[in-house]
Amino acid sequence: MTNNETFFSKDLPNKKLTVTRAFNAPLDLVWKAWTDSEILDQWWAPKPYRAETKKMDFREGGYWLYCMVGPTNDHAWCRVDYITIQPKKTITSTDAFCDEKGKINTDFPIMDWRKEFTAKDNTTSVRVEVTFEKEADMETIIKMGFQEGFTAGLSNLDQYLSAQFKLRQELKPDNKARVTSYLNFNGKTEEAFNFYKKAFKGEFTGVGLQRFEDIELPAGHPPMNDADKKLILHAELTILGGYVLMATDAPESMGFKLQQGNNMHINVEPESREETQRLFEALAAGGTVTMPLEDMFFGAYFGSLTDKYGINWMFTFQLPADH
Repeated sequence: MTNNETFFSKDLPNKKLTVTRAFNAPLDLVWKAWTDSEILDQWWAPKPYRAETKKMDFREGGYWLYCMVGPTNDHAWCRVDYITIQPKKTITSTDAFCDEKGKINTDFPIMDWRKEFTAKDNTTSVRVEVTFEKEADMETIIKMGFQEGFTAGLSNLDQYLSAQFKLRQELKPDNKARVTSYLNFNGKTEEAFNFYKKAFKGEFTGVGLQRFEDIELPAGHPPMNDADKKLILHAELTILGGYVLMATDAPESMGFKLQQGNNMHINVEPESREETQRLFEALAAGGTVTMPLEDMFFGAYFGSLTDKYGINWMFTFQLPADH
């Protein structure tokens, strides 16, 4: 990975700011980071501020209503109205300051934004053009610290994307379908997998034994104590005949309640998102969905269920690293 810089150019005669930055991540991850409110809240605001979404309707004619929350709990509300959307290519919008109900504050400039996304291999470049009605409006936004704040936000995004892409590469470098067994332990994953490794004369594969402290957990995740940080987030062991066992620690300190029956799943990894959805819905018929399919912080489309016969299933569509 290389460190990328944010480039700003100011075109006063045309009342335009242009911002460009490259990210060491594939297009799908970068696009999602700009269009998913839960991810936007993690990087959009420069520290020590944070972004909080009140409403997001990402479609042409929809809008994003959010606030910047300061260290003294002060709130600055903003509204983004989406005009045109070409998936994974361009987004045009108008951006303005507003109140908590979304009413535009005309005392501040209204900006026209155009975001362009360009992919090459596993790098994605984003070009942002911000156009103003008057040159004075542009100068006002610059004096308010737009360049410094936006640069800091894009640096936050770079850190987020680097962590997500690293996880994707480590967890599954290709997109071949497979079925594995996934086990849950109350803090005993490392002990158990070393036991299985010795018994089967197996080998740790994938990321081997990955601990919670090895990754950056998503915003909003409860703080972890030092002991829990040493627990295993993901273990992968290839045993007899090339079969793979996987596991995670699920201690009560993290809110889990393990018992015989819910500590083992059949883990299915289809080759496409569509096939993941189809199989999940088919097996959920008459059963109980324990976690709906959704995009997770570790870079997978994931969900779990117990079918009508009491069998536990997990579904994981891990996008390939070169997607």
